[in-house]
Amino acid sequence: MMSRAERIRADNGGEFAGHLALPESGSGPGLVVIQEIFGVNDYIKGACERLAKLGYVALAPDLYWRLGPGIAIDEKAPDGLQKAFEHVGRLDFAKAAEDATAALEHLRDLPEVPGGKAGILGFCLGGGVSYMVAALSDPVTCVSYYGSAVPDALGLAGQVRCPILFHFGGADDYIPAEKQQAVREAFAQHPGTEFHVHEGAGHAFDNHNSAMFHHERAAREAWAETADFLKRTLPV
Repeated sequence: MMSRAERIRADNGGEFAGHLALPESGSGPGLVVIQEIFGVNDYIKGACERLAKLGYVALAPDLYWRLGPGIAIDEKAPDGLQKAFEHVGRLDFAKAAEDATAALEHLRDLPEVPGGKAGILGFCLGGGVSYMVAALSDPVTCVSYYGSAVPDALGLAGQVRCPILFHFGGADDYIPAEKQQAVREAFAQHPGTEFHVHEGAGHAFDNHNSAMFHHERAAREAWAETADFLKRTLPV
């Protein structure tokens, strides 16, 4: 498996970094991978590699680039969560969605993505940004893992045209059951929606680098569901 750094052009003419992982075949459908509040760290790069193993060309753009270069926080550090909250508190979500859309367009134009077919997938902060991109742009498919911003942005639900998969933890203190239910109701008439609640799991349950958040069973089951959803909506 190969990986490389990419430079992505922003709408304002600036450039920002992205981590690209390629499948063994060297080409395939594209997936933009949107970071948690910790930035494009080892966990997010590992998610790109997992997707590359499924046959996808995965690109994780640095959405913190406007705050400073190369911000990647170790979630295992004692002050990691505090640092992450400080950074996300300074993030302009509208500009982050614009940058994620620019990353989607960049990925579509790569020679390793035949036909320019690409979707988007995100975790935590990225789950919300991915949902916004699904509403404001035209990815082929979208996977949103516990997107904290989704329940407060349901006014965009009617603009989502692509298939979309939502994962939530049944014990998520950041996104309680009533907010998850609001998402379910907002997408009740959207034929391409799948909605999975993983009982016993809290927020960020996929993050195996964080003992505070990781839930092994939920992570395993959700990844299998994600792989199946992608196979159907963005086949390799």
